[in-house]
Amino acid sequence: MVGPAPRGWHIAQMNVARALYDTDDNRMAGFMDSLDRINALAEESSGFVWRLKDESGNATNMKLTDDPRFIVNMSVWETVEALYDFAYKSAHTPFIGRRHDWFEKPSEPIQVLWWIRSDSAPPDPATGLERLTELRENGPGPKAFTFKQPFDPPDSNAADNDAA
Repeated sequence: MVGPAPRGWHIAQMNVARALYDTDDNRMAGFMDSLDRINALAEESSGFVWRLKDESGNATNMKLTDDPRFIVNMSVWETVEALYDFAYKSAHTPFIGRRHDWFEKPSEPIQVLWWIRSDSAPPDPATGLERLTELRENGPGPKAFTFKQPFDPPDSNAADNDAA
């Protein structure tokens, strides 16, 4: 795990999944019925900055592809550690363990992390999908990485910080 983010940087993340069933199918109820509670937990967690949501309060209705079962989640956190703690050390963790109940088994990376300037607007979903494609095509690197292979934030003195 990398150290805390230096001032001026936050960590953005996107994860995607393909649901086994339509979101209104009873077999998705365990997931769908918990969204509000888990989203509230995220927003109340230390280090939380922002999450993608529509007027319903979540992002499951956002259609970024032609696939109606493609689901996306995006958020921004102060540090990698804060995001990790929410994902793997909170009431969110059991849902990761039940992922196979609701989503197809992935054959490629489904989560990507990258650094953004703390004073920038939250990333848009297209940027998240681009970062995920970068990770899938080139493996972990400074522009797209994972918890298992994290990268430090760009040098705040570097000339090209927008490459982050």
